[in-house]
Amino acid sequence: MWTRETRSRMAELGRKTKRYPSDLTDEEWARIERLLPKPSRRGRRPAVDLREVLNAIRYMARSAGGWRMLPVHFGPWQTVYWWFRRFVRRLLFRTIHDVALMLDREAAGREASPTGGVLDSQTVKAPFAEVRGFDGGKRIVGRKRHVAVDTDGRLLMVNLTPADVSDSAGAQAILDAIRKRWPWLKHLFADAGYDRTKLMEKAAFLDFVVEIIRRSEKATGFAVIPRRWVVERTFGWMIRWRRLVRDYEKRLDVSEAMIHVAMGALLLRRVAHR
Repeated sequence: MWTRETRSRMAELGRKTKRYPSDLTDEEWARIERLLPKPSRRGRRPAVDLREVLNAIRYMARSAGGWRMLPVHFGPWQTVYWWFRRFVRRLLFRTIHDVALMLDREAAGREASPTGGVLDSQTVKAPFAEVRGFDGGKRIVGRKRHVAVDTDGRLLMVNLTPADVSDSAGAQAILDAIRKRWPWLKHLFADAGYDRTKLMEKAAFLDFVVEIIRRSEKATGFAVIPRRWVVERTFGWMIRWRRLVRDYEKRLDVSEAMIHVAMGALLLRRVAHR
């Protein structure tokens, strides 16, 4: 019969052994453990290992499997889903992402809060969305991800809309909200699709500068456009997580949470294992 000390050593070995590439390492867990909800002082202590819950959620985002197809060693899928919805309501995934973003910027020798960013959008199919739209330019029925990233490609803000919402309208919603999270942001770069009167007027009213970076008329074929290319790399980072290749979520808050799960995991790994 195993002693308590033996079981403890085996549990520690199991935590150090990564079963999946998406699992939290010990270094990553040490940086986010304090952000998770504390157990109540009254009543029975929960028997759920929150680290395993996060591992399960990251596995879902990386593999794009269904909740009912979750491997059994993560525990009952109903329990994992209950904790996932609780974390979404508490904005935990966004908090982890933003903290990791600031740490990553500081580690790169930059200020924690950015002063410049890039605007762009991505249209993806959304087969289960409650409300969808048709993007005539991309010829896709689904949702549109309006994003702002810093000048290195880290995600600052995402605004999800039906695909028929214009880039300019989606960017206006970002301008309304982004100052509360990143108070020093002043300068934004964008392509010609954002050169619209309403957006420019709102940017001036909110004390933003939106600079339009246009493609050179002399360029032929594919050409890397300064400032704008970093956001395309961000979209490339997103779709490495299979659940983000399409928008499989019915609710907007759940879809946004999955984006923060993926991008937060990328930044957290970079910070913990620099």
